Amino acid sequence: MVFRSILFETGAGDVEKTAPVCFPDLNLDQVIKTITARKPEYDLNPFFYTPLRSADAIYYRHAILQDLENPGLMAGIGVFAERMTTVRRYLGMMNKLSFKNHQQGWFLETVAVYCSAVTGLAQVLEQSDLRSRGLAAFREFLTAFARSDDFTRLQTEVQELKAALSTVKYNVVIKTGTVRVFKYAEETDYSVEVLEAFEKFKQGAVKDYRVKLFEGGGMNHVEAQILDFVARLYPEIFASLDQFCARRVDFLDETIRVFDREIQFYVAVLEYTAGLKRSGLAFCYPEIADQEKHIFDIEGFDLALAYKCWNEKTAVVCNDFYLQAQERILVVSGPNQGGKTTFARTFGQLHYLASLGCPVPGKQARLYLCDAIFTHFEKEENIKNLRGKLQDDLVRIAEILKKATPNSLIIMNEIFTSTTLQDAVFLSQKIMERIIQLDALCVCVTFLDELTTLSDTIVSMVSTVSPENPAQRTFKILRRPADGLAYALSIAEKYHLTYTKVKERISG
Repeated sequence: MVFRSILFETGAGDVEKTAPVCFPDLNLDQVIKTITARKPEYDLNPFFYTPLRSADAIYYRHAILQDLENPGLMAGIGVFAERMTTVRRYLGMMNKLSFKNHQQGWFLETVAVYCSAVTGLAQVLEQSDLRSRGLAAFREFLTAFARSDDFTRLQTEVQELKAALSTVKYNVVIKTGTVRVFKYAEETDYSVEVLEAFEKFKQGAVKDYRVKLFEGGGMNHVEAQILDFVARLYPEIFASLDQFCARRVDFLDETIRVFDREIQFYVAVLEYTAGLKRSGLAFCYPEIADQEKHIFDIEGFDLALAYKCWNEKTAVVCNDFYLQAQERILVVSGPNQGGKTTFARTFGQLHYLASLGCPVPGKQARLYLCDAIFTHFEKEENIKNLRGKLQDDLVRIAEILKKATPNSLIIMNEIFTSTTLQDAVFLSQKIMERIIQLDALCVCVTFLDELTTLSDTIVSMVSTVSPENPAQRTFKILRRPADGLAYALSIAEKYHLTYTKVKERISG
């Protein structure tokens, strides 16, 4: 049975080593850092930097994640991971050991743990009702591997060597600076007689005052010399151990090693979402649209913000969106600090996580499989490039439009805030016309109501305020025409242009 990868059904190709450029703008750097934080030894980041390019590849991962939602299977994967972690730790420790016999003893123990990891996981998978192609294929591979002649011989060799080593008994006599080692010849064990003598004084359970000595992997030169003497006393057993170590140096199967790392992608994702689910937030496996651009999400939310709110025990506001027929662009307007940027980030996060095959925030979703996500968020002026802020915005937008295709996703957040209203409207309209011609999906957060009526492909969404108190944000983004009236006071307050503020400045 040929099994390639639990992450990539057709075999793992090259994975990206660096995060996509859009990560900081969408706060995906924070999300991925949190997901992978508890598993640094697996180096999972490259898997999160590599989006998939087909709906079938995404559904392949969905099915595996759904299988892993079985607590029994997840627990079995956890035991397997712990044993494989022990294997790696022992192998790392062996490289630091100085004495041959000592190394070989730990090598035997390492192989024994590996064998228990393989047989244990094979048993768990055999007992599990698997529906995913990925785990079913791996089960078929692992079952055949565990029953293969080579692996069963490996198990037998380990068991026989451990049984043989358990028969090794010897005495050590230390006297006047000398150490003598000789075979145990059934001499009287006086410790047994001492315990029997004091047995009559036993009065039930008492506190154990014995000191527990540290059991480390190291061995000093005296202990190593004693072990060498023992090896001379039992030459056949230690010769068999030496031959075993030489013959089984490559005992670790590459497919199992890769599976051990790749399966942690799924485990990390499910562990991350579990806490948020317990707080009442919904996740779903989205339908993937790779042709038409009819998309939606019900009760979506910003993952980075939700994780922060979960830790702080504050509420998370969820929002819906949909695009249908010829609709391609969401233009989001409304008051400052009303959740517009968070909504734009949510839109980008949903599509990127969907491209990884991950569950996404929301009760139900249909998302587009884009070829790239381009973001333009406001940045501080960079004095090194000798460009003004407006010119810098134009250069960055031009680069995005040059690279974008009809299958791309573009997210723009409050561009051209550094110029006059008239110039901002003119420039924004030109850019929106280019995106409309491109037929790309887009979210545009803006203070310009004029952009919402440029084309039938544009949908207006508005960040709302409380009807009783226009200064109070609801953080709900609703699909409705922009009017600019609900947040005029908020804008005036931001720039200190209310009647009261102007009067104070004049008086001052």
